[in-house]
Order: sequence, then structure tokens, then C-alpha cells
Amino acid sequence: MSYILPFMMAAIIFMGMKNKIPVYSVFCDGVLWGLKTVMGIFPVILAVTVGISMLKASGGMDFLCGLLMPAADFIHLPKEVLPLVLIRPFSGGGALGVLTDILNRYGADSFIGICASIIMGSCETTFYTLAVYFKNTRVKYTQHIIPAAVLGDMVGVGAGIAVSMALF
Repeated sequence: MSYILPFMMAAIIFMGMKNKIPVYSVFCDGVLWGLKTVMGIFPVILAVTVGISMLKASGGMDFLCGLLMPAADFIHLPKEVLPLVLIRPFSGGGALGVLTDILNRYGADSFIGICASIIMGSCETTFYTLAVYFKNTRVKYTQHIIPAAVLGDMVGVGAGIAVSMALF
């Protein structure tokens, strides 16, 4: 199993040489293109990360959770999962941290743990993904994309609640 990566690299080099492709220069061009891509999306990633950190540190997340608690109660969303629902569209890493905390506190087999796990798996980092995508493609007309993506996240949250309630 540990020989797969070296075997694949050797196979790529061999096939490149067989087809008379300058493997090293193509590799260097790929690295350069990859670095340009990283430099293009880095400001977006930094802005999202700093924004989420500021929201958490300032108490804004707790404030938002307090405002949305009546709606969460109405749809039977556990209050412990609400921070995950709020952070998941913006940050996968932040959402993973929230999910880990939920699973450590309540267990993976609890209603809260199952609901949080389903929501984590069925929702996307919508705004992060769209920001990176829009930055690289320079999409200007987003009026239908964002509502559709948010609707998809809402369906994921609804599915998490419905499946969790069906299991308990």
C-alpha cells in the first residue's frame, strides 16, 4: 500500500517520456498555475476566516443564536445545533470544530449528535464556495445562484431534523 504513490509518480514520468512530453517543465508550469490560483483565492479565504473569528470573538454568534432561537424551536432544531447551522455556510473548518464539540458533549448516538452530523454532511460551505468560485470566474449575475444555494442548505437542515426525529 505504501508503494502506490511512488508507483503512480513513476508511471506518470514514464508515460510522459514515452509520449515525448517534457515532464519537468510541464510539472513546473502546473506548479506556477497552482500558485497563481492560490494567490487569487487567498484574500477570499482570509476574509471569510477573519470574519467568522470576529463574529465568534465579539459574541455576535451568541447574539444571532439568541435571535434565531424561537425559529429553531418552531422547526424542532436543537439549540445546541444552531451554531453549526449558522457557521456551516461560511466555514467548513469552523463547522467541523462546532460538530466535534457537539459530538464530544452529547455523543454521536444522541438526537443532537445525529442531527448535527446529518446537517454537517448535507449542507455545503455555500458562501465560502461561492465567494471562491465567483472570484475565479468573475461571475456578475448571482441573483438566482445564492437563493438556490441557501434553499439547498435549508433542505439539508430540514432533512437533518426529519431524519433525526424519525430515529428517535
